Amino acid sequence: MSATSLSKISAAPLASARWLQLGLGLIVMMAISSPQYVWTLFVKPFQAATGASLPMVQITFSLLIVLQTLFSPAQGWLVDRFGPRLLVAVGAALTGLGWVLSAYADSLALLFLTYGLFCGVGTGIVYVGVVGLMARWFPDNRGFAIGVVAAGYGMGAMLTTFPITSMLADAGAPATLRVFGGILGAVGVVAALGLREPRSGETQRDGDGALAQGPSTRPAQMLKTPIFWLMFAMMTMMSTGGLMVTSNFANFAREFGVANAMVLGLAALPLALTLDRLLNGFTRPFFGWLSDRIGRENTMGLAFGLEALAILSLLLLRADALAFVALSGLVFFGWGEIFSLFPSTLTDTFGEKHATTNYGFLYVAQGVGSILGGPVAAALHDAAGSWTPVFLVAVAMDIVTALLALFALKSMRRALLVRQSGA
Repeated sequence: MSATSLSKISAAPLASARWLQLGLGLIVMMAISSPQYVWTLFVKPFQAATGASLPMVQITFSLLIVLQTLFSPAQGWLVDRFGPRLLVAVGAALTGLGWVLSAYADSLALLFLTYGLFCGVGTGIVYVGVVGLMARWFPDNRGFAIGVVAAGYGMGAMLTTFPITSMLADAGAPATLRVFGGILGAVGVVAALGLREPRSGETQRDGDGALAQGPSTRPAQMLKTPIFWLMFAMMTMMSTGGLMVTSNFANFAREFGVANAMVLGLAALPLALTLDRLLNGFTRPFFGWLSDRIGRENTMGLAFGLEALAILSLLLLRADALAFVALSGLVFFGWGEIFSLFPSTLTDTFGEKHATTNYGFLYVAQGVGSILGGPVAAALHDAAGSWTPVFLVAVAMDIVTALLALFALKSMRRALLVRQSGA
């Protein structure tokens, strides 16, 4: 038997091991996505249970997002310190437990503690932990692998929305939270217990190895580099600008007069929201895969430019219901890829050893965007009495970020890798 044949035989179990890890990571991410994406179904039941006003109950959701994103550096450090298996399992368990305990919440304090704190911390640990792990398992297809698990988080709730809606109507919120909290928590924990770090020789490249890899850089060193802060600013702008538009689609549709217009036999707004969710998930592995082949910055320039064009077209064709549906999907398609491109670029630049903690610091940019996007959009709308400035600011942010990727980030990363290779 030739050496080539032996190499192929020995490589087969190694390849299957990492695809198994990708599958497990995808399952965990899908299991912990519901607290964020089906929150709206529980708002009224939580109001009734706590006797609180809508704005006060909505603080729970803000708390979940803040704890998930702004504390991600600490969550990433814990994963790097204690390993992905234990910490991701703990995160999945906390997420499920948060739902189960929120079934008994009869005050805002208990709701904040259970749904807000437990689910926020739990989902944050899982998210940064799984993304960081996939970055290490797939050095040759890093963008695609991270995109797959990020899509699992973005689309996972599609599997639970209808069953949860049905059980809410039949059995009420407490029973629904207990049952689905237990099921999703258990599924997440079982999948997490199969996760592990790659062993020596398990991550050899399947492709041509064209993507440059930087040496492992500690978070403290990374935070001193201009490249990190450029990426942080870029991700913040993309997150803020994208959320200014994507978080207000229902308001746009109503003000533009197309919400209830019929498109392909369906009302435009729910049809657009369904399409948006699908494309927001699909874009993550697609642009991640593309970036593995044509380069991170080139893909950023393409995707962010597409986002700018889609938002501008949506503004210009806002009175056309069919265009509204189609272009809303294109907007989400040009925005959701930030969750695969930025962590891939960061790990390419600063190495794999501290990938989880390092991405935890960059992921804070998504939290900043989540906080700024809604209020900035509302303030611009109220000041101008129109959504037009919101669209134009988002377009400007997309264009600036695309240009920064092509003409600043690319040259800075190339110079850094040249210096590192010569050190």
